[in-house]
Amino acid sequence: MAEQMMHAIQATNLADILERVLDKGIVIAGDIQIRIADIDLLTIKIRLLIASVDKAMEMGINWWQQDPYLSGGKRMKAAENETEALKKRIKRLEERVT
Repeated sequence: MAEQMMHAIQATNLADILERVLDKGIVIAGDIQIRIADIDLLTIKIRLLIASVDKAMEMGINWWQQDPYLSGGKRMKAAENETEALKKRIKRLEERVT
């Protein structure tokens, strides 16, 4: 019985932590540099923001709304182009058969 209580408490704590992180937001930042003899060969800058959509929008971050690929614009155009190409191909094939 004590084991079941501990698992329930841990799950609640994890849920509380996740809710707080999404509500407040958390930023993880790091840089990786590869240098030889004071010459930069490679620099990688890593920035990670974990937050809820509401919190991100409150902070002025809404890049997914303008990204045509995520908003469907680019995907829709690609699907339309593919559909048109397939229609033309079918028409050519039908003309060959008749």
